[in-house]
Amino acid sequence: MSNIGNVIGGHKANLHNPNTSEKSKQHSLEVIEKELGTEANTGTDAAAHNDDGKDPMRVAAGLKAALHNPNVSDDTKEHIQERLDDMN
Repeated sequence: MSNIGNVIGGHKANLHNPNTSEKSKQHSLEVIEKELGTEANTGTDAAAHNDDGKDPMRVAAGLKAALHNPNVSDDTKEHIQERLDDMN
């Protein structure tokens, strides 16, 4: 049996691959939504995820790390900072 985490990871990678067709990306999105039982996030915005049941201190630590990541856009960093402000 396949590890569901690996399956979902493959579909997420497909969503971000510029060389795959829109039809393929739509299929991957449908599989992710079906497996997770929720609407999938196709962006890279880490602050858009649902944190229910997660340790707030760990969530804040991850958001703070994203603020220092040079690969995160300035717009996303602004959103993350707003979210951190709301958490406090």
